[in-house]
Amino acid sequence: MKFVIITHVPHSKVNNLYYAYAPYVREMNVWGNHVTQVVIVAPFFSGKATAIDSSYQHQNIHFIPVPSFDLLSIQAILLTLFKLPGLLWVLFKAMKSADHIHLRCPGNIGLLGCFVQILFPNTPKTAKYAGNWDPESKHPWTYELQRWILSNTFLTRNMQVLVYGEWKGSSGNIKPFFTATYSEKDKLAVVPKVLQGVVDFVFAGTLVHGKHPLYAVQLIENLHQKGYLVRLRLYGEGVQRKVLEEYVVAHQLESIVFLKGNQSKETLQKAYQDSHFIVLPSESEGWPKVIAEGLFWGCVPLATAVSCVPFMLDYGDRGILLEMDLEKDILQIESVLSNQSLFDYKQTRGAEWSRGYTMDFFEAEIKKLLAR
Repeated sequence: MKFVIITHVPHSKVNNLYYAYAPYVREMNVWGNHVTQVVIVAPFFSGKATAIDSSYQHQNIHFIPVPSFDLLSIQAILLTLFKLPGLLWVLFKAMKSADHIHLRCPGNIGLLGCFVQILFPNTPKTAKYAGNWDPESKHPWTYELQRWILSNTFLTRNMQVLVYGEWKGSSGNIKPFFTATYSEKDKLAVVPKVLQGVVDFVFAGTLVHGKHPLYAVQLIENLHQKGYLVRLRLYGEGVQRKVLEEYVVAHQLESIVFLKGNQSKETLQKAYQDSHFIVLPSESEGWPKVIAEGLFWGCVPLATAVSCVPFMLDYGDRGILLEMDLEKDILQIESVLSNQSLFDYKQTRGAEWSRGYTMDFFEAEIKKLLAR
């Protein structure tokens, strides 16, 4: 089977191996286990792979580079219009040769893929919508357009659209799905975490405004001011790093807040294992892997009620749903910090739930999708 991937994720090449963002690549390697050839249509850059990148493992990969683009300014739109005919032709040729078409959405390349796939109603297709599918949430117009095309069963045929969460009113081709990081063999015993001494919090994600890493710092600052022995480690890089560094220094938090930068999967796993809580005060998510990973290793999540997060946390039974109001959120956190039994209950419930979504289960579901 020739499996054609259409994605906006930037790729690089090192020692004849193609690299991209590790969580995405680990997922695509699972799909690759069940096809004979992988064709990747994606932007390419000549830089080196980083600590958060991983390589494809398939033995038969054909890479087709396409230019990245955006629609954020008049100049960018004009440049995109210049690139568009060539881009569409590349996508058309790749899809024409495919036994199975796989779109990665939302994204600009995925948007074009949504249009071109209409021309192949008989080819089996899947689309992974990795963003927030919640119809009540606000989305950029390009995301709304992708959602509309994918949901339209007249335009989009022979396709299963994988989304996070179950949403009322969805068309028949919309399939609630999930993602995973760990396997059955990773199910080591969850170590009990005692709320005595220093209580550790971890933030993992891009340091951008939409993820609100500063709010995570402020939560720790407020708990510290109230006399709690707390510590926060932030993993990730982004444009807000300098803002965070300056805030930490200005508020004399150097002894309790630490910016660790991008780190490997193994380093993050150790951080989850050593932490009591994972914090993700994000504005928008799809299926936040860091929440599922933290739950897997016994962290109690503190996360905003976006996308399918309320489902993941069982509406607060497996964690705390942040309201983005410092006073209210501190009270919620204190109610758990002062109650070991409540913490243990949330930790146990969370780990049990997360450990049902393993890579083994994920691969079994992928096989079913490709067999249709």
